[in-house]
Amino acid sequence: MEFYDLIKKRCSVRNYDINKTISEETIQKILNAARLAPSAANRQPWKILIISTPEKLNEIKKCYNKPWFHNAPHILVVKGKISEAWHRSYDNYNSLETDLSILMTYIILAAANEGVGTCWIANFDPNILKNVLNLSDDEKVYGITPLGYPIEGEVYDENKIRKSIKEIVEFL
Repeated sequence: MEFYDLIKKRCSVRNYDINKTISEETIQKILNAARLAPSAANRQPWKILIISTPEKLNEIKKCYNKPWFHNAPHILVVKGKISEAWHRSYDNYNSLETDLSILMTYIILAAANEGVGTCWIANFDPNILKNVLNLSDDEKVYGITPLGYPIEGEVYDENKIRKSIKEIVEFL
């Protein structure tokens, strides 16, 4: 898909076809795009987890209690290590959240290019994820997304309101 068409058509999917799984080939295409995501000082302080087994899905899905979330056949989690991320010396800023956000953006755009639906979720219970995924104190999750094919008829809302260029850009 042409890039500008892709970013116009990408949307948050909240209706997944639970009976349709994603092929290994498609998952590998999405993961390869993620692998190419930039990170501060090229540290790549991340791991991508794809949860697909019914047992683990049931545990993970407790972190976000929305019915549509429970219909997704896969959940993708991006986690990172604080100690592996780049730190800015002036104020000790840690790039982990930014790095994981870029990674998630690559994943979501690659998934959309393959016809796979996603919905970036930050409103999850981090304690549930920490326990289910056995995260150390050094590991953080900033985003999760369902992965699945949209139910037939789920389409991009072309009337979605976006601010104008004039509202978001300032030329100096």
